[in-house]
Amino acid sequence: MWNRWRHGTPGSAFEKPWLLRFFDQIRFEPVGQDELLAIRERFPHGGYALRVEEGQFSLREYRRFLAENAESIATFKAQQQAAFEAERERWAAAGQDTVASEADVAAAGPETEIDLPDGGRALATSVPGNVWQVSVSEGQRVQAGEVLVVIESMKMEFNLVAPASGTVHRLMCAQGSPVSAGQNVLVLIEETA
Repeated sequence: MWNRWRHGTPGSAFEKPWLLRFFDQIRFEPVGQDELLAIRERFPHGGYALRVEEGQFSLREYRRFLAENAESIATFKAQQQAAFEAERERWAAAGQDTVASEADVAAAGPETEIDLPDGGRALATSVPGNVWQVSVSEGQRVQAGEVLVVIESMKMEFNLVAPASGTVHRLMCAQGSPVSAGQNVLVLIEETA
């Protein structure tokens, strides 16, 4: 589960943007249609508390479970793969299956005219998605390799880092806003040697 609204507080289920960690186990509870619709309505806004329990993982019990349920697991995996392929087709139809390289971005040109100051360089995201975090502000000095903006795309985070030391001249994105592959998100004035 992913919480892009950042409503988690320390001690809540969402201490990070993602809920699940390595070796976490999920149990599903049957609910009626009305209850499911209510949960779906409340969950994105932090209105539905998840039940999280600590426990121990037993490899022996897990292997026994796999052996006892091999047939239903195989059926489920086939359905899961078909659903994943359908999802990939939806990503392709929405243009979310491409990654723009720096060469592609440069060849395409900017989506709008940008008045770059001397030493200015527009930085673009290479993936489509949503701006998860803006780590800098206009006028801030940054070091080469420092994370400037984090883009969330297909439940993964992509860091846009400073290619050189310099000063953030202009921000062209905001937290939570959608971005396209190749879209300029900020202008950096690089330091001269």
